[in-house]
Amino acid sequence: MVDTNSKMKAIFIMNFTKLVEWPQSYRQGNFVVGVVGESPLYTELVKMSKTKKVANQSLEVKKYTNASEIGKCHIVYVSRAKSESISTILKKVKANSTLIISEKQGLVDKGAGINFIVKNNRQKFELNKKNVEKYKLKVSSSLESLAFTVK
Repeated sequence: MVDTNSKMKAIFIMNFTKLVEWPQSYRQGNFVVGVVGESPLYTELVKMSKTKKVANQSLEVKKYTNASEIGKCHIVYVSRAKSESISTILKKVKANSTLIISEKQGLVDKGAGINFIVKNNRQKFELNKKNVEKYKLKVSSSLESLAFTVK
């Protein structure tokens, strides 16, 4: 199955980087986005990393086949194929300030901060503010207003 929305999701993720605030200690070195599992999104993010920056940080995209490989990331994207690993992934990143983004219905109730959904053939996202803030991240009001639902 071809994910025609992967380019759109990559653009959303780049926008999220402007609407979520990471702690000071995360504002040096590379801005790391980890993709868990196979996803065409990885390729889109790698393309973007060649030309885009997050504030003054270079964008670095890492691919992980499973939760045990995950290191310190600003964002971890959980592919649909790895959705069942969400609790293991959460345990792995809980000490870090990581934004967890998923793409399977119901994952914002299981720990993801942002979950991609499609409504009326348009790419949208759900936001669970509590899940984002427990990782010491600040959510801007504009991110809340863009979300399809906020929990």
